Amino acid sequence: MKSKLTTLCYIEKENCYLMLHRVKKEQDINKNKWIGVGGHFEEGESPEDCLLREVFEETGLTLTSYRFRGIVTFCSENYPTEYMCLYTADGYTGTLTECTEGELAFVAREEITKLKLWDGDRLFLELLKEERPFFSLKLCYHEDGTWYRAVLDGRELELFDICDEKGEPTGEVMERGMVHHYGKMHRTAHIWIVNRMPDGSYQVLLQKRSKKKDSYPGCYDISSAGHIHAGDSYLPSARRELAEELGIEAGEEELQLIGYHRADLRTFFYGKPFLDQEISAVYLYEKPVRIADLILQESEVEGAVFFELEEALSRVRNGTLSNCIYEDELQMVKDALISMGKYQED
Repeated sequence: MKSKLTTLCYIEKENCYLMLHRVKKEQDINKNKWIGVGGHFEEGESPEDCLLREVFEETGLTLTSYRFRGIVTFCSENYPTEYMCLYTADGYTGTLTECTEGELAFVAREEITKLKLWDGDRLFLELLKEERPFFSLKLCYHEDGTWYRAVLDGRELELFDICDEKGEPTGEVMERGMVHHYGKMHRTAHIWIVNRMPDGSYQVLLQKRSKKKDSYPGCYDISSAGHIHAGDSYLPSARRELAEELGIEAGEEELQLIGYHRADLRTFFYGKPFLDQEISAVYLYEKPVRIADLILQESEVEGAVFFELEEALSRVRNGTLSNCIYEDELQMVKDALISMGKYQED
């Protein structure tokens, strides 16, 4: 299949973007979606030629001021690859006319995310909002319209399934940064490594997060934890995180699910809001572990330390340990060991 070249433009007016609701054509890959205005290159056209012609044909407006913001590469099953030149414009002449492609409307920028959009469009609209310098974004879609990959300036991005209060995916997929910016419910896997001591007490392994992390840099955290990538499930993700962060290859039967934890946190990191709403599957790993045998993932984990379980609980509770651990989740670990008859309080 031959690749396609297109333009797309978001025309600005009083903190609004001109949006096109694609409702007039039956055979339309964008059917019922809201997008900017633009279209396919004609023979011999430059990106600017195509931009100006398509905007005029669809809106009746002649652009007088515009910016080339980025290249978006669309890869989709059973469709040719599309290379889209992305623009914004803040100057024009003329009067808005009726469009044969759909209904035109100026929509407040803060309201646009409530519209029916392509998931990947939400990402590049966020990049435009952040005034990111010229960028290259690659978006990959399944045939059913769900996306499964995003690469920004050559860097792979993480995509998460948005879920309901029961932890069931809703069908919406969102990039990691946007998930935490807007406080969308998502899923994680938490693995607590515990070692039983000769006297019957327990130690719990806490990892120290890398200082480069986008949240809680340098803090003590769960033994191993990570987000569930779009399309994945809890247990495979738990095994993957253990292997990636600590070098532990755990079998499915070696991870014991002890329950689910609901988190709701609102704070700031690096001057940006961080809203964390997640449902976590909580696992125990009880095979003996020696810190000397761990292979730490340098980009994620700075170190690892065993704490006596009661000490860890006490220090999390009284704030004498720099950490990002939920006290009630660590209590879940203790309660699970007690319920299994493996641990008795003094």
